[in-house]
Amino acid sequence: MKKTLPLISVLLFFLTGSAVFAHGVDEQTKAFLLGNEGAAFFPFLYIGAKHMITGYDHLLFLVGVIFFLYRLRDILIYVSFFTIGHSLTLLLGVLSHISIDAYLIDAIIGFSIVYKGFDNLDGFKKVFGFEPNAKAAVLIFGLFHGFGLASKLQEFELGQDGLLTNLIGFNVGVEVGQFIALAFVLIIISIWRQFDSFKKFATVTNTLLMAAGFTLIAYQLTGYFLQ
Repeated sequence: MKKTLPLISVLLFFLTGSAVFAHGVDEQTKAFLLGNEGAAFFPFLYIGAKHMITGYDHLLFLVGVIFFLYRLRDILIYVSFFTIGHSLTLLLGVLSHISIDAYLIDAIIGFSIVYKGFDNLDGFKKVFGFEPNAKAAVLIFGLFHGFGLASKLQEFELGQDGLLTNLIGFNVGVEVGQFIALAFVLIIISIWRQFDSFKKFATVTNTLLMAAGFTLIAYQLTGYFLQ
C-alpha cells in the first residue's frame, strides 16, 4: 500500500492541479501571436504543443476517457474521435470566424470533465438506467474542445497571410502535446493498475475528476457573469 501512495499522489495532483487556469497564455507567446505576420508553422506547432501540455481541462477529459481503457487499440480509437472533433472545430471556428464566448465554451469543457467522471462511476446506468454511446460523447465533446482552442486563438486576431499554415501547425502541435501528456498519464495508470489500490481508489479518483470539472464550471461562469 505504501508503494502505491506516490503514484496515487502524482495522478491526483495531475487531475486537480491548476484546472481553472488551463487557458493561460504567457507574455512571450502573447507577444508573438499579436505581432506575427505570415506563415510560421514551427512556432505555431510549439505553441500548440505547449498549450495542450498545460491545458489541464483538455487533459482532464482525456484522463477520464482512458481511465478504464486497458487495450491500446481502444485508447487509439477514443483519442482519435476526440482528435477528429477538436481538429474540425478548431479550423472551422478560426477560418469561418465562428465566435463563442470563451467563458461559456470553457464551462462546457468543464461539464465534459464532469460527464466523463460520472460516466466512469456508472452514474448514467445507476441513476437513469441507460448508458450513452461513449464514442459519440467523446466526438461531440471533442467538437466543443476545438471551439475552446479556436476561441483562444481568435482573441489574438491572427492575420490572414499564412493563416491556414499556422492553424495546421498549431493543430499538429496540439496532437504532439496530447501524445506526450497522455504517454505520461498512461505510464502512471499502467503501473498503478498492478496494485489492488487501483480499484479501491478508482471511485475517489473519478469523484475528484468531477470535482475539478465543477470547479472549472463555477470559475468560468463567474467570469462570464462578471465580465
